[in-house]
Amino acid sequence: VSSALIGIAILYISFEDDDKDADHRREIWEQISAFAFGGSSVALFARVGGGIYTKAADVGADLVGKVEEDLPEDSPENPATIADNVGD
Repeated sequence: VSSALIGIAILYISFEDDDKDADHRREIWEQISAFAFGGSSVALFARVGGGIYTKAADVGADLVGKVEEDLPEDSPENPATIADNVGD
């Protein structure tokens, strides 16, 4: 949050000019809104992407434990159980 506020403050200070009219100030706020929208989009896609990778690792670990080693799903002998329980 603090880095986003610093980024918005830098944008506002760099584009602000006291001699400009209301249209220029509207453009400044449009640029700041675009900056905020881009940051939110990046955060959303990072969260979704992380969830996909976590799910893929969980499925792979479960398959190795069940198919190759004949272990139950939450067996303490399977090291992937720790990652599975953290993700659940």
